[in-house]
Amino acid sequence: MSRELKLGPPVMVAARGPRKRRRALRSLLGGVAIAGLLGFSGTASATKVKGMLQNFRLLENPVWKEAQQPKKRGYSFREPSPTVRAEYRKLYPHIPKELCVAALASQPQKPQKPILIRVGGGRTTPVTLVVTPGTQLQFLNTDPFKHRLYGVGIGTFNAADTIRGATRDWTVPQAGTFEVRDELAPSLRFWVIAEPNLVQAVYPNMKGEFQLNLPDQGEYTLQAFFAGQKVGAARQITAEGRDLDLLKEPFKVAPDEKKEGSASSEKKAN
Repeated sequence: MSRELKLGPPVMVAARGPRKRRRALRSLLGGVAIAGLLGFSGTASATKVKGMLQNFRLLENPVWKEAQQPKKRGYSFREPSPTVRAEYRKLYPHIPKELCVAALASQPQKPQKPILIRVGGGRTTPVTLVVTPGTQLQFLNTDPFKHRLYGVGIGTFNAADTIRGATRDWTVPQAGTFEVRDELAPSLRFWVIAEPNLVQAVYPNMKGEFQLNLPDQGEYTLQAFFAGQKVGAARQITAEGRDLDLLKEPFKVAPDEKKEGSASSEKKAN
């Protein structure tokens, strides 16, 4: 009994200490991670901008277009199922990683911190990325097999093996649009747009809603990017330190789809 009483307290104290420290550390890191994802600036003059994208289901990934070509011998689209709603019978992009909304200032910005790009499942996450020139990208292979990434027309990014769990770094050299492919996975295509005036870039949810947090007051240009290209018209906004709600004025990233009835009537008129 005396030994149990002497040994008991030290064991309990040793177990509680690290557990409390781990719990506090997890809560601290969780708060930092959430703040980083939402882009909180922490300044009194910060402006929160809420917006909405429209017609994003009309965008077509170039990989799909190439795969449909008979000479590619990729795949063909089967007959649509009548039990599936018409709006879902057509392929549309997964916009939380394929469609990016960027806020551009009037002055050049500093390079960002290194950004992690996950390579797995025949694709990258994200697929379209907007950064400032000089930003380092870190490609992490999450597949159980190797990849051979290379930059299209980029002399500093030649094809090389990246084994399972390994990373490969590449720094965006200058302003412009760059494309990364994989010799072992033809469906893998990644685009990075280098914009010197980039302040923040975010991805929308599946409904097309997005949120930007602009750190300083002033004039900004909002532009959407998809598959390495600008989509939709740019919009000028003014940040004045108060929230901006643009949900009632959605950004159209593709022209409205013509209805079959209107198309047939146009043919008859002609």
